[in-house]
Amino acid sequence: VQLQASGGGLAQPGGSLRLSCATSGGTFSGYTVAWFRQTPGKERMFVAASKPFNSNPYYADSVKGRFTMSRDNAKNMAYLQMDSLKLDDTANYFCAAGRPITSTISRPSAYSAWGQGTLVTVSS
Repeated sequence: VQLQASGGGLAQPGGSLRLSCATSGGTFSGYTVAWFRQTPGKERMFVAASKPFNSNPYYADSVKGRFTMSRDNAKNMAYLQMDSLKLDDTANYFCAAGRPITSTISRPSAYSAWGQGTLVTVSS
C-alpha cells in the first residue's frame, strides 16, 4: 500500500488544521492506519491510530481531547483533525499503515508502509 499525507501548514496557537492521508495499492480497510510526528533530531512519535473496523481510535496522551482521527474505508482515506494546537505540535507528520497487534500500535516498527511527511508549524 502507498500513502500520501497532505494538509500541513502554518497555524496559530489555539488554531486548527486537518491532515489527510490518501492510500492506494492495497486493501485499505484491512490495515491499521496511524499518524506519527517527528521533529529534527528526535525519534518518530506516535500520535493516533485507527484499526480497520474499530470505531475508537487510539491517541497519545499529548493529543488526547484535541486531535481526532477518522477514516473513510470507501474512499481509502484517513484524516487527523487537529484542534487547540500548541507550539509543541510543530513537527513533520507522517501517516503509516500496517497490521500491528494492540500492544505495538504505537511503535513505528509495527508499520510497514509510510507516506512522506507533511509539515505542521504552530507559531504566533
